[in-house]
Amino acid sequence: MFKKIVIANRGEIAVRVIRACQELGIKAVALFSEPDRLSRHVSLADESWLLEGEPGKVYLDSKQIIELAKRCGAEAIHPGYGFLAENSEFAAAVATAGMVFIGPKPDVILKMGSKVESRRLMDAAGVPVVPGTIDPVSDIEKVKELCKKFGYPIAIKASAGGGGRGLRVVHKEEELEQALAGAQREGSSYFGNAEVYLEKYLERPRHIEVQVIGDHHGNVVHLTERDCSSQRRHQKLLEETPAYKLNPEVRQKLLDAAVKAAKSIGYTSAGTVEGLVAGDEYYFLEMNTRVQVEHPITEMVTGIDIVKEQIRVAAGEKLSFTQEEVVSRGHSIECRINAEDPFKNFLPSPGTVHTYVEPSLPWVRIDSACYTGYKILPFYDSLLAKLVVWGRTREEAVVRTRLALKQFKIEGVSTTIPFHLQLLEDEAFLKGEIYTTYVEKELKARLKAPTPQVAPKSESDKTESNGGSPHLERTPSRTFELEVNQKHFKVSVSELVSEGSLAPVAASPVRANSGTNTVATQAPARQARKASVNQTGEICSSMHGLVKQVLVSQGESVKNGQKLLILEAMKMESEILADRDGKVQSISAKAGDTVESGQLLLVLGD
Repeated sequence: MFKKIVIANRGEIAVRVIRACQELGIKAVALFSEPDRLSRHVSLADESWLLEGEPGKVYLDSKQIIELAKRCGAEAIHPGYGFLAENSEFAAAVATAGMVFIGPKPDVILKMGSKVESRRLMDAAGVPVVPGTIDPVSDIEKVKELCKKFGYPIAIKASAGGGGRGLRVVHKEEELEQALAGAQREGSSYFGNAEVYLEKYLERPRHIEVQVIGDHHGNVVHLTERDCSSQRRHQKLLEETPAYKLNPEVRQKLLDAAVKAAKSIGYTSAGTVEGLVAGDEYYFLEMNTRVQVEHPITEMVTGIDIVKEQIRVAAGEKLSFTQEEVVSRGHSIECRINAEDPFKNFLPSPGTVHTYVEPSLPWVRIDSACYTGYKILPFYDSLLAKLVVWGRTREEAVVRTRLALKQFKIEGVSTTIPFHLQLLEDEAFLKGEIYTTYVEKELKARLKAPTPQVAPKSESDKTESNGGSPHLERTPSRTFELEVNQKHFKVSVSELVSEGSLAPVAASPVRANSGTNTVATQAPARQARKASVNQTGEICSSMHGLVKQVLVSQGESVKNGQKLLILEAMKMESEILADRDGKVQSISAKAGDTVESGQLLLVLGD
């Protein structure tokens, strides 16, 4: 077994890997960017090393990561997920440096990392694939011909894509050219590969995936399936296992196909075979050659620690269980708590978490690196925490998840907690009738933003001047920790506002209670402003982010609803639209610029 492992990642997955190392008696080494210096994974690790350079890029700096791993005497590197986890060149470089990459072999990562190549391999292995192209496409005229052949709607997918990035769905020919360019742009930006292919877009499918794991002794097993159909922009929001109301014959078909797929490529380590189920038909979608974000729900129903098993396999050990010993008990649900505003099209919400209180209930697990004072940075993923709940039945798991969500307090940024509460009350979800685009096509229109709750007034808070000023009331408080003369204090801060308004009118008194654990009620989260045209014709950024593309030029006439720019924040693209007809008078931003929320982007004239 290894004595020291470097975790080449950050956030909750780095914390998760560190916990597994601790249980195995392995020293864990954390790597961190300068803004992550005070992060939880750094404080938990046995050692920590600074990654020097631009914060948004250092976790992708393979040369620096390998050099630090060698300097600290590590025998292996665990990549977590994201960043370099599915980078075959990095895996090969780790091996060349004399260390073990905790994941599959580089050639397997390369083959399955290309959706074109993986489709070809799975088709040859007898695993059903969605109708589409086997080879990459680029010529727009050729793409038009193929779309007529397969029929609309068509999905244009980046060959190296994943997580919904590099994916465009086209319903008519007029949308093709822009969709093709967008998929190629995202493929190149996120994965360094602009290659795309076409696939028949299935209407109302379920996204069902199978957790697999293989060792270096020829053993490959599955750990049952997960339903990941609750998505927005093709990125998962809620996962559950087992898949509810799944035809037993279809279940067996997809479990067998997943094991066949893994064996056909000599797969070692933990991985996930993703597929689509339409009616009673199952199709291979892609394979993720890493530990999956939603692996905890599989751990909850099987009792198998996937990360520890992954480390053991990398160390050359056999799997500690057989297929016959894998038993799924009960039902588990995972809610991804993201820093996003579900009532503004899931707009990213970077900022500082003023209050963070996890639910304390039986049968509930929280995977997170968040804490009060945690800063959500715009160049990393929006995931704050994973709420994982188990129940003997699906109904019990749903009830327990609702209770846990109501106890989960996160203030200072918008989160998806209100969305999850409404999803768990949705009739289609309760009936097991969710499909991959249900949230965007149906549920999103019915989402209701919670009514801001104002704290009750006390007599001391009611202020009225001789001039007949309106009553003032105190907003819900936010708590902070302070250190003064080596003493720690909990400080509760609130604002005085006009009655019936949320606009602050004065600074409120501060209560400092040494040693007191003060927990505030949930306050209205700060919302990112919509990009819009004000009276001067100025269009400003809706968030802190990166300008990916400017779609108009100075002097160009634009129509209401036309796309003007594309911004990226937290690995998510957002479109800035014109909300009136006009002519572009000036442009203040260009592709590659980093902009702040409220910063001027361009000006529209009449």
